[in-house]
Amino acid sequence: VTDWLLNSAAMSNVLSSVRDVSERIFLEDVPSARLYLSQVISALREQLQLHFTYRPYTRVNPTRDVVIEPYFLKIFKQRWYVTGLNIRDKIIKTYALDRMEDVAIGSEKFTIAPDFDAENFVKDSFGIVFTQADPHDVLIRANTRRAKYMRALPLHHSQREEIHDSFSDFHYRLRLTPDFVQEILSLGPDVKVISPPELKAMVTEALRSALDQYGLK
Repeated sequence: VTDWLLNSAAMSNVLSSVRDVSERIFLEDVPSARLYLSQVISALREQLQLHFTYRPYTRVNPTRDVVIEPYFLKIFKQRWYVTGLNIRDKIIKTYALDRMEDVAIGSEKFTIAPDFDAENFVKDSFGIVFTQADPHDVLIRANTRRAKYMRALPLHHSQREEIHDSFSDFHYRLRLTPDFVQEILSLGPDVKVISPPELKAMVTEALRSALDQYGLK
């Protein structure tokens, strides 16, 4: 958090002095930080329950009267997410702040289970899909051009590189989740999954589904 704040402050200082060329500077938007981030942080700090209505993209009708005990926040691909214990379902769930409505901080305090460690909870996940599945040893092969990008901006903190003459092998230790599959697909033909076979199957199935959209086999 300290590093992130320092980077943000440094960027703010730079941008505040370039108003005369602001029409030629294009920034990425983080819309989910505008409405409810301060409320969620307050509930997180005070360990108070969070009440809201949720509109997931996977359903037409919103889920009303959602109550969670917020455990931690994470920003991923320009969106803020809060993860916590859903009181009604008694399981830990993740919610995107830009899909939350009518957010209110409750008056009932909670205590996080002593055996819960937020850093350990997220360390084997790529993005914001958190499962209890076992992490896998992943090997992805990238051509030399793509390897430079992956070297400069690692996909995951567990990334380890083996450099060869015409390619690089990137090793990871993480869970196989849909958002990680989407990340691999976004790299196109520059990369190839070498192992494990479960991940190769997930990527292959996603590619087949994409080809089916165009009537190709």
